[in-house]
Amino acid sequence: MRYLKVLAVMIAAILFPLMCEASPVMLVNVKGEIDAGQSALVRRALNDATRIGAAAVIIELDTFGGLVDAGVKIRDIVSDSKLPTICYIKNRAWSAGALIAIAHKQIAIAPGGSIGAAEPIPATEKNIAALKAEFAATANRTGRNVIVAEAMVDKLVGLPGYAQQGQILALADYQAVALGYADFIAEDRSAVLSHYGFQGSEIIEYSPSWRDKASGWLSETTTKSLLISIIFLAVLTEIKTAGAGVAAIIGLIAAILFFSAQWWTGFAGWLELSLFMGGILLILFEFYTPGVGMFGVAGVGCIFGSIFLALGSDSSALSIISTSLIIAVVTFLIIIRYLPSSKLWNKLILKDSETLEAGFASSDDFRKYSGKVGTTVTPLRPAGIIAIEGIQLNVVSEGQFIEQGMKVRVVSVSGNRIIVKLADN
Repeated sequence: MRYLKVLAVMIAAILFPLMCEASPVMLVNVKGEIDAGQSALVRRALNDATRIGAAAVIIELDTFGGLVDAGVKIRDIVSDSKLPTICYIKNRAWSAGALIAIAHKQIAIAPGGSIGAAEPIPATEKNIAALKAEFAATANRTGRNVIVAEAMVDKLVGLPGYAQQGQILALADYQAVALGYADFIAEDRSAVLSHYGFQGSEIIEYSPSWRDKASGWLSETTTKSLLISIIFLAVLTEIKTAGAGVAAIIGLIAAILFFSAQWWTGFAGWLELSLFMGGILLILFEFYTPGVGMFGVAGVGCIFGSIFLALGSDSSALSIISTSLIIAVVTFLIIIRYLPSSKLWNKLILKDSETLEAGFASSDDFRKYSGKVGTTVTPLRPAGIIAIEGIQLNVVSEGQFIEQGMKVRVVSVSGNRIIVKLADN
C-alpha cells in the first residue's frame, strides 16, 4: 500500500507541471493600411486561438487607417471573440484603426502613441453619421465614453479641453489614459504581458502570410469589379453558345478567386457559395431541359444574389455589380461585333474547307456511274450487287425485284446510295 502511495505521488509530480502549463498568447501584427488582407489575418489568428484554447489575443496596432469596411469587419471579429483580447497601440491607431482599438476591452498604448482622427473620406453627412454610430456603439459595448468616440468622427461634436467644435478629436497617450481609452502606457510588449498577467506565457506571433496579402489584393474594388465582370462575361458567352467551353473555365477560375478572397476575409460564407453553385447548376440544367428560360433566369438571379451578399449587401455592392455588368455586356457586344473579322480570329480559326472542287472527298465519288449500264451479280430485293466495267457496287432498285444476270441502268446517285432500274433493250 505504501508503494502505491509513493507511485501516485511520483505520477502527480510529473503530471502537475504539465497540467498547470500556461496556455499560449496569440500576438497579431496589424501594421500599415487597414484592408481586407488585415481582416483575413485577424480572422485566421482568432480562429486558431479559439481552436487551441489560447489564454488571450494581443493585437499590436500601428496604422494611419484604411478601408472602413475592413475596419468594421475586424471590429466585428474582435467583438464576437469569446477569448480575452488586448490592443497594444505601438505608435498610432487612427481612423479605422481607432475603431479596431476601441473594440477591445483592454487597451495599452506606447509612449508617444495616439488614437482617433477618424473623420471619413469623403466627409459626407451620410458617411459621418454611419461611422459615428459605429464608433458610439463600439465604445458603449466596451464601457467607454460614447461622446469621446463620436468626437473622433464628427468635428461638430467637440470635446471640451481636448478638441473644440470644428476640430476632429485625436488623443495622445496620456490623454487616452485620462479618458479611459487606454488602461496604461506600456513601454514594450513585455510590459503589456506583465500588466495583464501573461508574463512567461508562450507567444505565438502572426504576421501577414501570402494568403492574407492575396486576399487584400483580390478584395480591392478594382480587382473585385474585374473578377465579377469576367464571371458575367462567361455566363453571357455560355448562354450564347449553349455549352461549357473555354469561357466557362475562365469564369470558374474568376469565381474561385473572388469567393476565396471573400471567404478568407470573412465577407462570404456557405450561403453565398451555395447560392452561386446553385445558380451555375440551374443554368446548366436549362441547357439540357425544355425550361422555357425559367431555370436560366433563376440561375442568373442566384449568381447575382450570391455576389451581392458577398460584397456586403449595401449600396457599394450594387455599384460594383452594376459597373461590372456594364463592362461585361459592352465587352460581350464588342466580341460579337469585331472578333469574327479580326486578324487574331483569322489566325485561330481554320477557314479552308475540304470540298469536292478542291479535290477532297469523304468517300468514293459514285456520280461517275450515273447513267451507266451494268449486270446484276445478285438478285436485287431491292438491294443487291451489280457489276459495271468490272467494278462491283452495292445498289438498290426502285422497289421492284430484279433477278440475277439482268441488265440494269444507274438512274441516280446520292452520296454512296446508287439507285438502278431495268435497262431498256
